[in-house]
Amino acid sequence: MTMGEWAVGRVAKRAGVKVSTLHFYESKGLIFSYRNAGNQRRYSPEVLRRISVIKAAQKLGVTLEEIREAFSSLPDNRTPTQHDWEQLSKQWNHQLQQRIHYLERLRDSLTGCIGCGCLSMKNCPLYNEDDKLAAEGSGPVLLNRKRESE
Repeated sequence: MTMGEWAVGRVAKRAGVKVSTLHFYESKGLIFSYRNAGNQRRYSPEVLRRISVIKAAQKLGVTLEEIREAFSSLPDNRTPTQHDWEQLSKQWNHQLQQRIHYLERLRDSLTGCIGCGCLSMKNCPLYNEDDKLAAEGSGPVLLNRKRESE
């Protein structure tokens, strides 16, 4: 094995993922391997950067499909450079801010009514026959409302 060839086990250990995770990422087009003369999977060392970007993006709540789309937008589907990561992270920053605001609303509403329409809480503002918030949509209407400051 040359310095530019990494076996699947070495990549998995170094990246902190299971071998099955590497196979899954590969099946989704997120990482790539090639076969050596013995038909064994081999990876270039730069695959570690791709895996790191995948794991970081997932922690932000970015889906694998969104990550795949971002990777495929790079020239020749290359491994993201530092500049690429800066651009990708800017794209995902807006999504992260939206999630943060949603989680803040959830935290602030957790012990009270969230506007789901269940009519089961005595202090629920929907506890009436008219169910006025139904006109605003289904599900947790109050939780999904945007704050005045947003």
